[in-house]
Amino acid sequence: MWRRTYLFFLLVRIYLALSPSYIHPDENFQGPEIIAGRYPGFLLRHLILSSGLVLNLSLRQSAYDLHKPLLRPIVLSRVLISLPPPANVSHQHPGQIFGYTNLKTWEFTSPKPVRSLFPLWPVYGLPMQMLQCVWTETGKEAVAPRVIYYALRLLMFVLSFVLEDWAIHDLVQSPRERRVAVVLVASSYVTWTYQTHTFSNAVETLVVLWSVVMTQRILDHQHRSSVLSSALLGSLVAFGLFNRVTIPAFLLPSGLYLVPHFLRKPFSLLALSMTFILTSILAIAVDTYFYHPSSTESFFQILRSDPTITPLNSLLYNASTTNLSLHGLHPPYQHLIVSLPLLLGPALLLCWYIRKPSLSMVSALSATVILSLIPHQEPRFLLPAVPLVLSSISVPRHGALRRSWFISWIIFNAMLGVLMGIYHQGGVVPAQLWLGEQQPYDSEIAQVFWWRTYSPPVWLLGGKELDTVDLMGSKAEEMMDRVLGAIDGHKGDGPRSIGLVAPRSSVDLDAWITKTKNRIVFEQMWITKSHLNLDDLDVEEDGVRGTFERVVGRRGLVIWKVSRHPEAHS
Repeated sequence: MWRRTYLFFLLVRIYLALSPSYIHPDENFQGPEIIAGRYPGFLLRHLILSSGLVLNLSLRQSAYDLHKPLLRPIVLSRVLISLPPPANVSHQHPGQIFGYTNLKTWEFTSPKPVRSLFPLWPVYGLPMQMLQCVWTETGKEAVAPRVIYYALRLLMFVLSFVLEDWAIHDLVQSPRERRVAVVLVASSYVTWTYQTHTFSNAVETLVVLWSVVMTQRILDHQHRSSVLSSALLGSLVAFGLFNRVTIPAFLLPSGLYLVPHFLRKPFSLLALSMTFILTSILAIAVDTYFYHPSSTESFFQILRSDPTITPLNSLLYNASTTNLSLHGLHPPYQHLIVSLPLLLGPALLLCWYIRKPSLSMVSALSATVILSLIPHQEPRFLLPAVPLVLSSISVPRHGALRRSWFISWIIFNAMLGVLMGIYHQGGVVPAQLWLGEQQPYDSEIAQVFWWRTYSPPVWLLGGKELDTVDLMGSKAEEMMDRVLGAIDGHKGDGPRSIGLVAPRSSVDLDAWITKTKNRIVFEQMWITKSHLNLDDLDVEEDGVRGTFERVVGRRGLVIWKVSRHPEAHS
């Protein structure tokens, strides 16, 4: 029975993984957006060339060797080193994959950048490059952004399905308890949505789980040195640290548990230290080269004199309350009364029914306490705590209580799964993909304004020449002035058309369309109803019923073509 249940929830997970909901801008702008134009072989190639080695590698010979099974790994490494970027790629920044225009957020443009390229390279860069290699073999010049987007979603699903579920199997020893834990994790909307999106938090969850697994393996075999597990743990911790600087909050208990073992088995500590240092050096080298693309000094001189250490920059940035106030400040109890109930729902009540104190539960508790000390708090910061908690609790055994809890658990995850997996800002990605696929663009439209939506991922345009203006949540009057200014500022012959992307729930736009129908022409070009804009809630003005009818009843996203009325133009 439990296998059929698990398979059902696995199908739900893959369905929502391929649904284009948009939970938070960071899932694009701290991942695919920044890596879409980067070539993952650039560092290796640069190091080889900087060392004075000359490689005369022929792609024609690579294609010949590809038919020889024993030579395929060599061919792959050869391609990563010597494959040139596509012909349409700009060479202004080291290493382009697709040459798409992308938007670099402050994390990557700051004088002290706080985001590392190192974890993005294997998670997104290599799969993108391999997809590009396979795609070019079919005779097509470039991979469509739609294919890349859904390929990355499918990749995140596979990582979740394989690595997350495997880790749960390792963490829970009892077969009966393991079945319950696996089904609980598989039935959580967090697993369906957050873990299948391109969040750094999703990657952090996998790193935390496997770090706890490695720790548990070492503790279970304390009579041995466990050098291999220690070495893997060192690399995992370094990788996780450059992915998100919050990972020590989850792994502090693991470190404390391992102290006695390291005192007895110093070779384990040596193995962990060596792999941690080597992985960190590699990460610093990648980031240093990435953030110094046009320096006149040699790469190794920069690495010695001005290395880019993104975890340190991130710690210093987040240590300032002034900096955090730009992102929102929260009370210390925010995680306890908002984040955990939102992530765990009815499962939070079962934290009193812990089977026995476990490293998993202690790690989740440690992270909740430590991260609550940081003034800026978001639910996704506690994402790794979800599988850690769900693999540690016991469900009620009493018939009526057990049935009631499972019903509440199913309702909770079904509601939030549909909301976060399908409707939450669900029109942004399809709209941007549609704009990028217009060949050529409709009439004179060369500029699109986005209003009251999440920031659209620019890389999804596929390098098309389309100016994207993000008006965010600006007032209706400001939006109208910007759109009219763009139309009236046109210097060419004839009227100019502007694209406007806005949610159907914005009644201010209805009033503007009605008021200016004799002067402004609004033509609906594209629409979807799979879009909910929760940032448009206004209970104080509309009331609960009115807000629900407007936001839910009028859900959807529309692309308008806006232009001056011909008579008004003349």
